[in-house]
Amino acid sequence: MRRLNLLTELQARNAKPAKGKFVDRLPDGGNLYLQVTRSLSEGFNRNWVFRYEMDGKRHDLGLGPAHTIGLKAARAKAAELRMQIYEGINPAQERKAIKAERKAKLAAEIKRMTFAECWNAYHKIHAKDWKHPKHRQQWESTMRTYVLPVLGNLNIADIETPHVEKVLSPIWTDKAETASRIQNRIKLVMDYAIAGGYRGKDNPAARDLVKARLGQIKRNNGHYKAMPYVEAPAFIAELRKRDLVSARALEFTILTAVRTNEALGATWDEIDLKHKLWTIPAERRKSPRDHRVPLSDRAVDILKSLHHSGKHVFLNDARKPFDEGALLKLLQNMRPGCTVHGFRSSFCDWAAERTSYPEAVAEMALAHAVPDATVAAYKRTNLFDRGVRLMRLWSDYLAKPHPSAEVVDLEERKRRG
Repeated sequence: MRRLNLLTELQARNAKPAKGKFVDRLPDGGNLYLQVTRSLSEGFNRNWVFRYEMDGKRHDLGLGPAHTIGLKAARAKAAELRMQIYEGINPAQERKAIKAERKAKLAAEIKRMTFAECWNAYHKIHAKDWKHPKHRQQWESTMRTYVLPVLGNLNIADIETPHVEKVLSPIWTDKAETASRIQNRIKLVMDYAIAGGYRGKDNPAARDLVKARLGQIKRNNGHYKAMPYVEAPAFIAELRKRDLVSARALEFTILTAVRTNEALGATWDEIDLKHKLWTIPAERRKSPRDHRVPLSDRAVDILKSLHHSGKHVFLNDARKPFDEGALLKLLQNMRPGCTVHGFRSSFCDWAAERTSYPEAVAEMALAHAVPDATVAAYKRTNLFDRGVRLMRLWSDYLAKPHPSAEVVDLEERKRRG
């Protein structure tokens, strides 16, 4: 006859391995054991184990630590497992089945997540990385205005490209730039869902799939209309005649080929006049890295002409930083239809057509990622030095109302053979 309940409460609390043993099992009867293990801290770990043999195979099932599962509870668990064995059920397989059922249930719950729930989860994780308030506001407003009314309540696993098409088709032509950004934002939320296992591996907002449904997006080029670079010197000459801080801010933006918000947000502590260097910190940019901008002599002269009476470099009459609309308004009055941002394209076109510098140098000057792996492998110092010379050439070019047909750094040409 099998004996049960061999241990007392006191024995269970104070159990130790037999002398010379690292691990010991104390039987309580009825397949229940208290396993005691010496710990590295000279203490002891005590855990309940249910040992049984079924179909010629021995099994050890852990029932939990003794400090959590008391003696009485451990005996009750063991009694349940003995009943399963009596009924022909293998407790180990039963436990696996229960775990698999829980996992499947959790997966089913995950699959029922809506697009709105995934968007909220994505937003919670990534919003902290959106440094620029305007970028954050655009993300949130476009989602609430265009996307959530259509996709918000749909199961994330059920969304297909026609659903995305329903969001984008009303604005695909009339608001092409907005449509392009929304398409990418939906794609990012979908990528989050795919990575989390909330849906299959396909992304219904992938650009090639959307284009297959809606056709090639036709951006309104006037939105970012760039002044042809051959017209830029004459414009700069006209701009220099205007005795306005906004005019100096616009010229400085063009000379440095930076984004408008980067120029207007410039602070004096970012400027190193001695070394003719401006370092835009990562937190003010759409990038995790700082951007070093070489300053031409003309850019330095502009800075020296300004009053150092505040934190920011360019201040309006109210002694506050300009907003982006101020430069655009000035430019529109002088050259209707052109945009400040477009001068970055003017610079890029000029560098490609009027200089012998590799594309990577201009791309780095614009703070773009260098796409070509071979060019990216060049020493950064070498690329920056070339960027210094390129920005000096750009300044020289802009200073000539009637520039020659070709402006090439002869030193660079000689180096390239």
